[in-house]
Amino acid sequence: MRCVIARYPFELTKSGVLASMKGVKPEIVTGDSVTIGRRRYPVKQVGQVITRQDRRDFTSGEVVRAMTRLGFTCHEQPETAPGGIPTPLRTASALLGGAAR
Repeated sequence: MRCVIARYPFELTKSGVLASMKGVKPEIVTGDSVTIGRRRYPVKQVGQVITRQDRRDFTSGEVVRAMTRLGFTCHEQPETAPGGIPTPLRTASALLGGAAR
């Protein structure tokens, strides 16, 4: 599939993206993300790997559109921890008697 990212044309395939991302450790997701295989990657990380461009040269929207057209599942926000699971802030708050709020 032909797509344009940061004003440059790329010929991308689903198998090519899977091969490019194989062995790449996902960074922490803080914004838009895409599921590739069984892993969830930040879209900027995927864009950098598949285009070999600096992350500042393209938008996450360009990569999301391309990944969606290839059949990958994209997510807008990182998953938040459910209310019952202790997070570092909740743990610190409990240890300090609620002072960390």
